[in-house]
Amino acid sequence: MEQRHLGRTGLRVSRIGLGTLTWGRGTDEHDAADMLKAFWEAGGTLVDTADVYGDGEAEYLLGQLMEGLVARRDLVISTKAGSVPDPDRRFDGSRGHLLAALDASLARLGTEYVDVWHVHAYDPDTPLEETLQALDLAVSSGRARYAGVSNFCGWQLAKAATWQLAAPGTRTRLASTQMEYSLLQRGVEREVLPAALDLGVGLLPSSPLGRGVLTGKYRHSTPQDSRGASEHLAPFVEPYLDDTATRIVDAVTTAADGLAVSPLQVALAWIRDRPGVAAPIVGARNGQQLAAVLSVEALSLPDEICRALDDVSAPVHRYPDHDWSTL
Repeated sequence: MEQRHLGRTGLRVSRIGLGTLTWGRGTDEHDAADMLKAFWEAGGTLVDTADVYGDGEAEYLLGQLMEGLVARRDLVISTKAGSVPDPDRRFDGSRGHLLAALDASLARLGTEYVDVWHVHAYDPDTPLEETLQALDLAVSSGRARYAGVSNFCGWQLAKAATWQLAAPGTRTRLASTQMEYSLLQRGVEREVLPAALDLGVGLLPSSPLGRGVLTGKYRHSTPQDSRGASEHLAPFVEPYLDDTATRIVDAVTTAADGLAVSPLQVALAWIRDRPGVAAPIVGARNGQQLAAVLSVEALSLPDEICRALDDVSAPVHRYPDHDWSTL
């Protein structure tokens, strides 16, 4: 699998990442082991997790698999901290919470360091410089090799990345930002992506298959074994089952038929090769789904297909997202 630099850093990651959102919950240890081995054998290196996935079980399971299945040195481990199970405060970006969460993640993973450590979301109740200092301390102590953020909007990302760049050698530059991005969700193109490109921050798209909808499996019904049929994840899928999404999925399916490939391959190849994208994070639930994901490595979409998909999925950009002089 092709390797890419993560942002403007020396760290290289596989251009497809393996997500672990369902590990320890919908994906058991046997399926997780099969997927991790297949991913590694295909040249994949980037494995993404978070301290809240499966209430910590995803990290624990990944740590167990690294003991005897795939060597720690062969993987680029990314995890996140900052989400908390508190209805009154969904995110805690305080220095104390973040560093304690990192120590707990390292214990579950059974490793002395993570390759990339992300703040899971922006915390409006904590000064941003305090949150970012936790990243600096994690890197300077060797507990994290690189640092990034997740779910920061455009101004938040620009402020954070600029703050870090203002004191080179003292503060660690942001290597990456993880955001939802797909043919069904192109909102990051308004401000987040331009900021990331300008500041040298690599984009790691989450839900690159539109929460599974871009595979085409929801076109006629909801499969019983799908996330859309799950009580826990159905609300996660439902927003992408509207008329706009249907039009985009139909276009993806048409392109796939013309290329003799699957809709999944078309949708994933499109997002993988977008400007600024380092590696889409794909949360396959079993080996069959992962095999379909890995097959995309050999596919590059023709320019005319890319332009057609760009047009059918184009988000509405108005003032001030576009140059005001053109409006």
